[in-house]
Amino acid sequence: MKTILFCVNPYAFGILKPLHDELTNQNHQVLWYVPNKIRDKFNYAHEVNFTNSIEDLYRFKSDAIFVPGNELPHYLRGVKVQVFHGLAGEKKGHFRIRNYFDLYLTQGPYFTERFIQLAKKHGDFEVVETGWCKLDTLYSNHEEFGRARTELLEKSNKKTLVLFAPTFSPSLTCAIDAKNKIFEIAEKEDVYILIKFHDLMNPEVIAEYKHLASTAKNVEIVEDRNILKYMIMCDIMISDTSSVVYEFTLLDKPVITINSNSANINWKDIPNAELLRETLMDEIIQDNFKNIRRYTIEQYHPYSDGKSSARMIAAVEEYINKHRVPEKRKLNIYRRYLMNKMFGNRPKDL
Repeated sequence: MKTILFCVNPYAFGILKPLHDELTNQNHQVLWYVPNKIRDKFNYAHEVNFTNSIEDLYRFKSDAIFVPGNELPHYLRGVKVQVFHGLAGEKKGHFRIRNYFDLYLTQGPYFTERFIQLAKKHGDFEVVETGWCKLDTLYSNHEEFGRARTELLEKSNKKTLVLFAPTFSPSLTCAIDAKNKIFEIAEKEDVYILIKFHDLMNPEVIAEYKHLASTAKNVEIVEDRNILKYMIMCDIMISDTSSVVYEFTLLDKPVITINSNSANINWKDIPNAELLRETLMDEIIQDNFKNIRRYTIEQYHPYSDGKSSARMIAAVEEYINKHRVPEKRKLNIYRRYLMNKMFGNRPKDL
């Protein structure tokens, strides 16, 4: 099977890499699409086959295209597969049907039920629950990242690792409000704080944190774009309305959010950063939401076997066996115009 892994934002790299590895293990042909604007952030350039050309994708004549974003050229050959870029179903647009996809591969029952309803309404796509390829790494590298955790705690002479991972959206992020508290906690409590910013975070906010971190102890801003390593390493997370909260919850660890508008909060949410220090220390000791976060695990991603990528591939193969490979996606004039404006017109055939 000839496959395309279609990226338009850097966060797609970490999502699709486990899928790439499984595709190559099964001897499928893989071509990444990485546009020039994010080429310098593509850490896998030395080990995978990739292009920045839509024309190359068109000539490739793929059987399937895996997309963790919202759009892709309708004229590319192949089953157009939505694999999603997060677990925050309450975010604007998560359940919006844009008519670009033939197949939706969902992470768990919470998402599957909604998309099945939408599939019945629209009638031009199918839904299969497979789990999420990004999280295969979450369940398969605990030993390696556990050693990194031990080394960091010994080096810092601290007891607890805290992950601070705010989202980037100005209306949702807690990065600005929590800034002073984060450094206060690092200075006064028995913790070491790792800060992982979203790829789209305001550069000015990042610069403020880096300035403070340059003279602070027990705080480290990590540059690695794949957050999963730090999720496995850390004991507790601080965030806001970010999909990584759900991912961290799946590890059965405590989470604190600041003014979250998530739909299903099964962790400690506080209205402002002033309460952060007291709440953090209480959650480290008590883990007050351990029992009820089981609901989130069961509904959002019940698959802990690290084999979601394999299920995704099998679902696509079954779709092709049933429907054959579509040469293009049928779209109305307006949506074809949008895709042509975004990615260019269909290349000419040779």
